[in-house]
Amino acid sequence: MYIVLLGPPGAGKGTQAQRVAAATGLVHISTGDMFREHVRNNTELGQLANQYMSRGELVPDEVTIKMLLERISREDAAAGAMFDGFPRNVVQAKALDDALAARGARIDRALLITVSDEELVARLGGRWICRNCGKLYHERNDPPKQPGVCDACGGELYQRDDDRPEVVRARLEKQKPPADLIEHYRKAGVLREIDGERSLDEVTAALLEAIR
Repeated sequence: MYIVLLGPPGAGKGTQAQRVAAATGLVHISTGDMFREHVRNNTELGQLANQYMSRGELVPDEVTIKMLLERISREDAAAGAMFDGFPRNVVQAKALDDALAARGARIDRALLITVSDEELVARLGGRWICRNCGKLYHERNDPPKQPGVCDACGGELYQRDDDRPEVVRARLEKQKPPADLIEHYRKAGVLREIDGERSLDEVTAALLEAIR
């Protein structure tokens, strides 16, 4: 069985992919892990990818697809895999479809974890940091006792530009799964949408139920 896990930043894809892979025995293939492995091993693809990653740019489809095809050719992926962070667009999705079809397989499920923009901004945009000791806080999940003041040392709390709600919103628009990618899997009849605003365990249970 081959499964694609989709969702915006902050939806919990990485955590859920690990949980589902552990429960099903499927190998968890993360593009982030894949990139880091190639860079660490100084492969030709790793050197090429690192040129883009070091500049904070997205690795081109051609390089990402080559890494993915190499990864699924390994023995541990022969019986199936859960893809986390791939595909990011229809070009990548079609390349994956073709690669699996060549071995008589296909994507069996595309699981889309849905979370509202408001909830994503609350999750991703509420982090504050102490200027003095570096302790981290979160407005909703781990707030300081006194707003703007560090519990540990009394230092001033500040928010990085990347953690400001308006910046988070702009980033979400760029990093959400594109509509044509979602439609690609909907047309294939394999898309299942999972409410990602429930508890961690409830989302995991819903994902596993969608696979069965």
